[in-house]
Amino acid sequence: MKSLFSALYRKLEETDMRFERYLKRQIDWNNRLIAITGARGTGKTTLLLQHIKEQHGNNPLDVLYMSLDNIYFSTNNLYSLADDFYSHGGKVLYIDEVHKYPTWSQEIKNIYDDFPTLKVVFTGSSMLQIFKADADLSRRVRHHQLFGMSFREFLIYEGLLGKSHEAFLLDKILKNHISISQQLIKEITPLPAFKKYLQYGYYPYYKEDMNGYGERVLQTFNTIMESDVPNVEHIDFSSIGRLKKLFYILSEMVPFTPNISQLSQMVDVTRTSLMNYLQLLEKAHSVLLLKQQATGIRQMVKPEKIYLQNTNYSYALSAENPEIGNIRETFFFNQLQQNHKVSYNEQTDFCIDGTYYFEIGGKNKNAKQITGLNNAYLALDGLTTGYRNEIPLWLFGFLY
Repeated sequence: MKSLFSALYRKLEETDMRFERYLKRQIDWNNRLIAITGARGTGKTTLLLQHIKEQHGNNPLDVLYMSLDNIYFSTNNLYSLADDFYSHGGKVLYIDEVHKYPTWSQEIKNIYDDFPTLKVVFTGSSMLQIFKADADLSRRVRHHQLFGMSFREFLIYEGLLGKSHEAFLLDKILKNHISISQQLIKEITPLPAFKKYLQYGYYPYYKEDMNGYGERVLQTFNTIMESDVPNVEHIDFSSIGRLKKLFYILSEMVPFTPNISQLSQMVDVTRTSLMNYLQLLEKAHSVLLLKQQATGIRQMVKPEKIYLQNTNYSYALSAENPEIGNIRETFFFNQLQQNHKVSYNEQTDFCIDGTYYFEIGGKNKNAKQITGLNNAYLALDGLTTGYRNEIPLWLFGFLY
């Protein structure tokens, strides 16, 4: 355990506190059992370390962070570590990468039950099915999901916007978008920054190597497919190959209205397997599936459209500039799905929460497709400030 404390102290010394993700302030850290899931590269580890440093300083004695892919756990188990830590006055365990540890769910349940004053915070892949794990954690855990950076966060990370700028609720943007955008453009020039965000602003690690960012994005996808997916889903190597093939086929066709039979033949799998693969890619935060408004078994039918999960994927996979209409729709879908239900509508591009209708386009797009609809809006790229029901597309990047 001494080696784990030493590693923690080194990490805390190196943890940068200048920028923090939106989720850090949304979590009630007093809960006894907290789960944070999200795609690789979104900043889960940094979020944990920032919270520890802020609350406990650089050399805490009663909190411990560890990653379960540490070689320490090749000869030690998590429960025994928690037992030792608790007996020496430990108060909070921060456990990273739980999906790398086969019996994580059972041992965390036992830790929760056997050490009643010990708090546990753990992170895992977006693939992790916390509520379907071996142990019944559903009654115990408070689950949060970390998405990639919003446009608002990107502006703060770039130093273009102050940390104090909070996110806006969708209703407030719809009602007050003119005054909101007018206030924001006193501080930022949104359109050039928005163009940069679409290309490289979703994952916080873009600053480490701007020129190699696209390659890093694709490496992240490969790691998710080759490491995270097998650890969680226990699928074989040939299935991983087909998942990758499906992703790359879709990347050349998005936004794609799927012909499941044709796509099944292209990937060389059955229709049922293809539907399962699409669900896996969605859980892995690699694609967005736009579905009809439905509940229960109807949700299992094929999606109406498929998008890549974020615009950075589109740029990383395109030798030339990707199709701008796809980029605009992908951005809107990506930013709205964090707090809202995005579904398919025959007349418009998207329906939000079964109430609001949106058509996405450039600044010269007309309102023909939303004529006659209540609560219908145009989200338009290239606008700095909107007018009536015409709202700048970039403003939807301020939802979280």
